[in-house]
Amino acid sequence: MAVLPIAKIGNPILRQIANPVDPASIGSRCFQEFLDDMFETMVHYEGIGLAAPQVAQSEQVVVMECEGSNGIPKTVLINPKIVFYGPTQSEMWEGCLSIDNMRGKVIRPSMVRVQAYDRQGVLQDIEANGLYAVCIQHEMDHLLGKLFIDRMTDMSTLTQLEEFDVYWKEESASVI
Repeated sequence: MAVLPIAKIGNPILRQIANPVDPASIGSRCFQEFLDDMFETMVHYEGIGLAAPQVAQSEQVVVMECEGSNGIPKTVLINPKIVFYGPTQSEMWEGCLSIDNMRGKVIRPSMVRVQAYDRQGVLQDIEANGLYAVCIQHEMDHLLGKLFIDRMTDMSTLTQLEEFDVYWKEESASVI
C-alpha cells in the first residue's frame, strides 16, 4: 500500500467530471490495490472521506470511514448515484483534504439514498443519515468537479483551521 499525493485546489482535475469505472475492472488486482491506497491515504491525512479525483485519478470512486458512535462505516462507492434526497436539511462544518486548513458551513440534505458498486462489484443500495449522508454528498461532489466552497451560501463562515479551533469549534458537533 502507498500514501498517494493529494490534489489541491487549483489542480484542474478537481474541476472535472470523473469518468465511470468499468464494473469488469473492479475485481482486478490493480483496482483493489488502488482502493487500499485510497484508504491508506485518507487515514494518513486524517480524513473521513476521499474521492479518486483528490488523488489525481479521474474515476468515480469514493472511500469513507470514521470510527465512533456517530461515525461512518468503512464504505466504498463505485459509480455512485444519489437516488433520493430526504426533505430535511442540516448545516455542518466541512473541510477538505484538497483545501488545506479551511472550514466552512454547508447546508445539505440530512438523508440520502445512494446506489453504487462496492469493492466486490456488487450493486448496493445505501440509506444514510447525518454525518454519513453529508460525507457521501461531499465526496460525490468531487466526482462532479465541485468543492465544498462551491456549496457554501454564507462565505462569512469560511475560516482558517486555527481560527476555527479558537472561535467556532465549540459550536461544532462534527466536521467533515
